[in-house]
Amino acid sequence: MTAAPNEAVSAEALARAVAAIFEGCGVEADAAAIVAEDLVAADIEGVASHGVMLVPMYVERLKAGSVAKGSQGQVVSDNDAAVVIDAGDVLGQLTARQAVAIAIERAKKFGMATVAVRNAFHFGTAGRYARMMADAGAVGIVMSNTRPLMPATGGAQPLTGNNPLAIAVPSAGEYRPEVDMALSAVAMGKIRNAAAAGQSIPEGWAADKDGAPTTDPQKAIDGMLLPAAGPKGFGLAFMVDLLTGGLSGGNIGAEVNGLYGNMATPYRCSNLFIAIDVGHFAPEGQFEGRAKSELDRVSASRRAPGVERVFAPGELAYAARTGANGRAKVSPAAWKSLVETGASLGVDVQSYF
Repeated sequence: MTAAPNEAVSAEALARAVAAIFEGCGVEADAAAIVAEDLVAADIEGVASHGVMLVPMYVERLKAGSVAKGSQGQVVSDNDAAVVIDAGDVLGQLTARQAVAIAIERAKKFGMATVAVRNAFHFGTAGRYARMMADAGAVGIVMSNTRPLMPATGGAQPLTGNNPLAIAVPSAGEYRPEVDMALSAVAMGKIRNAAAAGQSIPEGWAADKDGAPTTDPQKAIDGMLLPAAGPKGFGLAFMVDLLTGGLSGGNIGAEVNGLYGNMATPYRCSNLFIAIDVGHFAPEGQFEGRAKSELDRVSASRRAPGVERVFAPGELAYAARTGANGRAKVSPAAWKSLVETGASLGVDVQSYF
């Protein structure tokens, strides 16, 4: 089959095709399936910037040797509720799951646990891993740094990354209260999508290399992202940089390499995973019930003129997941690139559909 523009395809088939591509690069089958599942999950939620559009770049790095073909990182420091993992450039989805599993297990024992990861690779959407901890009865906090992409307020030099931050908490309702955000006005992936589609970007998203605001996605890619909420976004991103790289003993700021730079140079970002087991703080079900009540309060709040519905944090992502009916949208550009990448490895992507 040939996917029509923005056609929704079977998520299961898409994951199998992507897994086959990674296996073609030498990644073992179980690990390849995990990475594929996590990437496709982003497309199911409509977060294409963190979905299968990343596969060609991942493959190029696997071929160049800047991403390792192992299935987990190495625990280099273990102090009960404080653990450090050296990812060794393994695919980020694998070490993220490794860190989540440790954080949950230790939080159940000690009440709280923090797992810091150094020498890490891109892991997709931070919210997916925060939600895994929430599903296990813990507040999940996930953060990562990136290469410098944003200037300080009034500056014309990128100093810190847009450093994603995600928080999810347990709830008695159908979905979890959840936030997942890059600390720039928008993720770089959305700008790359606009560039691939030949579209302009809104004002306020980015600046060119001289610090002047731009609506040209290529000038934005060559220039800088702008922080969300100005100095507030920059300050929070600066702190995420220090926490992730500082606690892991990994890279900070300009020490993190470009994700789309030299494919032979390891990315080596730093991550932090924090789990807070709510059962250590409140009677069983109390926290979850209060979380649901707060979600309901937001959803039922008075609407501004012309607004049909108010969404609570996490509700839109939940609606996307449940409303997808097992299908994921793939843009024509991402589909073409995926098919070509598969062909280069002897994988006929279209045969999976």
